Amino acid sequence: MKNYITKQIEAGYGDLRRSEKQAADYILSHMEEAADLPLDRLAYSAKVSQPTVLRMLKALGFNGYKDFRYQLVAELARETDREKPDQIMYGYTLSRQDTLEEIPIKMAATTQRMMEETLKNFSGKNYQKAVQKLKKARLIDIYSVENSEVTAMDLLTKLLYLGLPCRHFSDYYFQRISAGSLTSEDVAVGISYSGESKDTVDVMRTARKAGACTIVITNFRDSTIAKYADILICTSQEQFFYGDAIFSRTTQLLIVDMIYMGIIASDYERYVEQLNRCEKVVREKAYDNRKRR
Repeated sequence: MKNYITKQIEAGYGDLRRSEKQAADYILSHMEEAADLPLDRLAYSAKVSQPTVLRMLKALGFNGYKDFRYQLVAELARETDREKPDQIMYGYTLSRQDTLEEIPIKMAATTQRMMEETLKNFSGKNYQKAVQKLKKARLIDIYSVENSEVTAMDLLTKLLYLGLPCRHFSDYYFQRISAGSLTSEDVAVGISYSGESKDTVDVMRTARKAGACTIVITNFRDSTIAKYADILICTSQEQFFYGDAIFSRTTQLLIVDMIYMGIIASDYERYVEQLNRCEKVVREKAYDNRKRR
């Protein structure tokens, strides 16, 4: 189980500058040593300046270095009274020796780790920008191929429930036509785990050239599709070879749920009313168990 300091650092990690992330990485890797270091020594050890450390702590919600050290020492003291948890495996590979009894817990452990890595690489600022752009868009196009189609359809469904104008084409030819007809009032969402799916990259390039705001959901910050993103939302940054199709869906669907809930929270009364209207429509298409004999 992660301590409070670790969770606080990881929650704000995605919005830190590169040098600030370097300081945060040092603290995450040297938690006990950091508790004993004065500001100048910690900055020296992390190979950053003292102002960088202070900016990083302020961005993460600490009231200066003294407050940070006090909270860190207190948290480490509490940890000594807790039983250390078992080491969670990282990465999932299916071997000949795996039994059916082992698979569920290994899958759950890997999924948990990917969720945590997603939060660590998640930019709150980009998330807020994405929510606002989607709310105001004249039209939303969603692009994907292969395994990311699952995520695209989930996003399409949720946005339609919220009454937002959106569409999704599985056919590449239709994707290119629709992307080319977008305007500056529109939003194009590209979903690609690897960020290297040629069809999705090409369509996002077309959409951006047409003037649309482009939102990219991908696992790798330095992927090709990221070059065509006005708003980049990254997941875990880790590559999974066996079963990565499974785990790519896990993190992508998490992002979709975050966007869905964010839009609702941004104008609660409006979107709850819209969802209630949708519920009535869906309920009319369902069997009424009370009428059964």
